Amino acid sequence: MDRAEKQEAVAALREVFSKTGVVVVAHYSGLTVAQLQNLRKQARNAGATVQVAKNRLAKIALDGADVASIAPLLKGPTLIAYSDDPVAAPKVAVAFAKDHNKFVILGGAMGKTALNPDSVKSLATMPSLDELRGKLVGLIQAPATKIAQLSTAPAAKLARVFGAYAKRDAA
Repeated sequence: MDRAEKQEAVAALREVFSKTGVVVVAHYSGLTVAQLQNLRKQARNAGATVQVAKNRLAKIALDGADVASIAPLLKGPTLIAYSDDPVAAPKVAVAFAKDHNKFVILGGAMGKTALNPDSVKSLATMPSLDELRGKLVGLIQAPATKIAQLSTAPAAKLARVFGAYAKRDAA
């Protein structure tokens, strides 16, 4: 890697660290290429990104970033998983770590908040942004359907009463 490529890599990482909602750092030593590709695919499907970055360049890119608290974690064969959704990257990392014992979550950061491995796991159990939106829409729609049912109920009762009178008078 020549100097220009390193500068481009640092600039790209700096942009990633400034725009993401959460960053998870993990050791991947002992995983096969196929397993790493599987992890990347799972992350992509969940709206996250997994990247192996040179630790030295990542530390340079972290200078002044909100997620700078992950710098001490960047030792040895590490990868970073990041996403705009604060839950997507931790969910993917924790799910992958359950299936592969060689994948070890070291920690991460969400904004200026440093996360230890337990914090990352607890973040992974939270519902995603899309799930929360779905629940919110359901809660908003529920009263509207109840109001509609209540407003049509008296009219239906009146219709039944008129029908009963009409049958009685016809008989």
